[in-house]
Amino acid sequence: MNNFKNFTFPLLNGILIINKPKDWTSFDVVKKVRGMLKAKKVGHTGTLDPMATGVLVLCIGKATKSVSKIMGMEKEYIAEVTFGATSNTDDADGEVTPYSAPEGEGREVGLGEIEQLLEQQFLGTIQQLPPNFSAKKIDGKRAYDLARQGKEVKLEPNEVVVHKVEILDYKWPKLILRVQCGKGFYMRSLARDLGEKLKVGAYLTKLERTRVGQYSIEQAIKIEEVDGSKLLSY
Repeated sequence: MNNFKNFTFPLLNGILIINKPKDWTSFDVVKKVRGMLKAKKVGHTGTLDPMATGVLVLCIGKATKSVSKIMGMEKEYIAEVTFGATSNTDDADGEVTPYSAPEGEGREVGLGEIEQLLEQQFLGTIQQLPPNFSAKKIDGKRAYDLARQGKEVKLEPNEVVVHKVEILDYKWPKLILRVQCGKGFYMRSLARDLGEKLKVGAYLTKLERTRVGQYSIEQAIKIEEVDGSKLLSY
């Protein structure tokens, strides 16, 4: 009979590119991978909301020293924005309310108006207000905890960088965007702000992260494909 009492798994060190499934939290992925690889140290390099899919870069073992560096890399997203309604979380996971301001009732926004707004106000270094349902801290408490309790959430705008915004498709009320941005940018806030400035309301309905730095969706593997041989050097 084999004795596994003193068996130890080999130490794993490296980068793992996961294609995060919809409805999983980033921590769900970390926990699952930690168990599958029997790894003590596993860290992700930038949270994806449960609704989102796509590139989640995990650092295993000694590679966790690279977490901060990777978090600062440029990111690319493909997002679906839906006009004509708002959400208390700024995405489809929240409470959605039809937009009813007099200025926006029955109005379908033209493509040219969206293109002009994106070019003038959503490129370069901009000020962006994080969503109320975010992990930002207010007096030591997470904003999403306060929001869930129905308490007032007072967040300050952050300086963020948008390198490129490209319209991939548009047919009212759906807008598909490709966005390349820096650290700390919220795609939910982009959807919300577009709706506010166009006076029709908007919220994020789909989101895929397609790249983090040099790590792309083409390199990403499914959760069930995880094993030590898939680790990249760091």
